[in-house]
Amino acid sequence: MHFSFKSSHAVLPRLLVLAVAAMLQACGGGSGGEALPSVGSASTGGASAQASLGAKIFNDMSLSASGRQSCASCHAAETGHAGANSLAAQMGGAMLDLQGGRSSPSMRYLSSNKPFQIAADGTPSGGFFWDGRANSLQDQAAKPFLNPREMANLDAADLARRLAKASYADELRRMFGEDIFSRPDEALARVALLLQTFQMESAEFRPFSSKFDQVLRGQATLNEQELRGLALFNAKDKGNCAACHPSAKGRDGAFPMFTDFTYDNLGVPRNSALSQNNDPTFYDLGLCARDGGDLTAKPELCGKFKVPSLRNVALRKVFFHNGGFTSLKEVLNFYVTRDTNPERWYSRGADGTLNKFDDLPAAYKANVNISEGPYNRKPGEQPALSDAEIDDVLAFLGTLSDGYKK
Repeated sequence: MHFSFKSSHAVLPRLLVLAVAAMLQACGGGSGGEALPSVGSASTGGASAQASLGAKIFNDMSLSASGRQSCASCHAAETGHAGANSLAAQMGGAMLDLQGGRSSPSMRYLSSNKPFQIAADGTPSGGFFWDGRANSLQDQAAKPFLNPREMANLDAADLARRLAKASYADELRRMFGEDIFSRPDEALARVALLLQTFQMESAEFRPFSSKFDQVLRGQATLNEQELRGLALFNAKDKGNCAACHPSAKGRDGAFPMFTDFTYDNLGVPRNSALSQNNDPTFYDLGLCARDGGDLTAKPELCGKFKVPSLRNVALRKVFFHNGGFTSLKEVLNFYVTRDTNPERWYSRGADGTLNKFDDLPAAYKANVNISEGPYNRKPGEQPALSDAEIDDVLAFLGTLSDGYKK
């Protein structure tokens, strides 16, 4: 069932659009543009030996049990280092026949992320993966090698045996000692550190080369539709996207990451394309059920997942932790009609009763965000964005894709 809503750009005051345009002009850094802060600037010098070796590891399929999967297999450059296809979760395992449990998030711009923490007010932030269970890029990089549904090495010794046969094995020996492969735990840690170094140094993981970056440098301008989209993106009574995806430069002049690095529970619909969901009693509870069980005593975190950066979002093939959406326009439609037209998104029980927030057990449905716009509306009310306004926001989101050329 598809709903269509009447378009009216008059709903968004033209003064607001003009104010956004003026703000962006003020952000310009002169004819040469404003220099980016060190944590968010592309490397201009040659890559270090460690980063170059990390790049080889990142692209090496021989390090997986299947021999057909590398880091790059699930984090493709053409999608902003997110999943390369529209599968809800990528296939892995020794036979490449096991489906993962979550979509592959983008690996771009993670150098500005921080370790996981919970603030005094209870707000979780930082961390890597959808549930923040890794506290550094190194920690994150190590885990897929031993995940039975990913690269599926049996243990660190299994990985060390593969490393010893790699074309760059002698480089590893020279860098870490002739006996590095007889110290498998250290070999795994060193490999993960090399991957972290590659991501920290390589311009491809933080190029800041989108049209919006050029606008912030004063070297490009948004067209009228993109300006309307940005205004709608920021407006609290419209998209309110900036509440979790800030679009303004930081106080230190840092370019925006389009994430506040926090976690949210959006009541995303259950995705039947995930094999784990064949079990009707299974629920992916995110933060409160992550590996290690360190947050099981905090039920208020159940169903919360990391707020991703929207940089390169228009390049992605799937969206949300469960890969339940394959169209960015569909995502925006979900945001604004989740509560006004819930029947559009959720399943019904045997008695025909609508099961809103159907990917959560009843005990945790109260954790879903229903207080912030556009989620604070009631069935039958007008959605916060019309079809035409959604198209405007999509046009703006397209300016966040790296590789812009005039």
